[in-house]
Amino acid sequence: MKLRMWAAALACVCGLALPSLHAQTSQSLDYIVALVNSEPITHQELERDIKRVAQQIAQQGQATPPAAELRRLVLERMISDRAQLQLARETGIRIDAPAIDRAEQAVATQNEVDVAGLHQRLAKDGVSVATFRSGLRDQLTLNRLHERDVESTIKVSDVDVERAMQAQQAANTDPLTFDINLAQILVAVPEKASAEQAAAIFVQAKRLLDRIRAGEDFDRLVKEASAADRNNGGQLGLRRADRYPLLFVEATQALKVGEVSEIVRSGAGFHILKVIEKRAPTRLVQTVVQSRARHILLRSSPQLSQAQAVAKLADARQRIVSGKTDFASAARSLSQDTSAEQGGDLGWANPGMFVPEFEEAMNGLKENEISQPVVSRFGVHLIQLTERRRAELSPQQVRESVRNQLRRSRYDEAYRNWAQDVRGRAYVEMREPPQ
Repeated sequence: MKLRMWAAALACVCGLALPSLHAQTSQSLDYIVALVNSEPITHQELERDIKRVAQQIAQQGQATPPAAELRRLVLERMISDRAQLQLARETGIRIDAPAIDRAEQAVATQNEVDVAGLHQRLAKDGVSVATFRSGLRDQLTLNRLHERDVESTIKVSDVDVERAMQAQQAANTDPLTFDINLAQILVAVPEKASAEQAAAIFVQAKRLLDRIRAGEDFDRLVKEASAADRNNGGQLGLRRADRYPLLFVEATQALKVGEVSEIVRSGAGFHILKVIEKRAPTRLVQTVVQSRARHILLRSSPQLSQAQAVAKLADARQRIVSGKTDFASAARSLSQDTSAEQGGDLGWANPGMFVPEFEEAMNGLKENEISQPVVSRFGVHLIQLTERRRAELSPQQVRESVRNQLRRSRYDEAYRNWAQDVRGRAYVEMREPPQ
């Protein structure tokens, strides 16, 4: 839903036509093409949306439908949206000015300009600020309506979750979730070895591999030639694969028990790996990428407008980047969040723990990178990503993750049925062009 909102908003920024743009030049050509509960859709509005959709299709590299079919599809979507907006208004959904301000600031940030710069782009393209903000209001209204009337109706039972978990576990092919026991022969390469020395040592390792392939006993060759631990046939122990070096896992993931890998190069030298044991997980295992970030939060107030907060954090960012201060010190002196005492540190966070506008900005950062000011419903943030790691979810977190997957997978059908019902209850009158 959020992507639909920004797609519509960014379309305006990119110069796609809006009603007011055409109304200035071709007012006499306008006429009503459809009535939705007595509310008109005009020819100019339809042509504007057809142009926008055609441009989006072209940007995605897809074939544009025939003109008549495209017109029918766009008009039907406009009718559906108009009926939904009417339903939202009738049932009390209202979007206040601060919410539109946040959406406008988010669009500006995504386009790497401030709000004033965004308004300049809109003016250059012939789009009024009022029209742009009206479009944002409509998209926010639809988002809130869908959350209330569609998402809240999707039910996922515990039985559904259990079946899905069993199916995912049965289909699991992620090698990092398996328990494996590997044995190794290490032919060491000195730290400062030349390329010629390393090549000669590789030949030694290749001869050992050839002897294994010819049938010689792996354990005996471990005792004879391995520079690593020679006890217990060079076995490294049964453990989750994600606790082995990734290059070991990649080299052995397609092997069966008893099979031997090709030669693997690491910083220590050349490894020959044998799969001693491999066990599928006894429960569904899921991992997520956790993020650790700091932030500075400024809240809008009568004494500090949103624009002033953005400017203040932009200045703080410049001072941090230039080395005049560090992020933690700036957070302690500026931030209005409870994390200020910890230098803005928010601790480790799973996906979905922060509001979308904050999380999207954080996810776009590299480690130690600092964002531009980000507007959320809580205020204006400056974000620094400090670290990422992959962590295993607890059994309860796995269940909730699967439940959310099921909810998402059922959303499209639930939305389609709901939208058809709203459309079916609306009075729609199609109009022919004037002769």
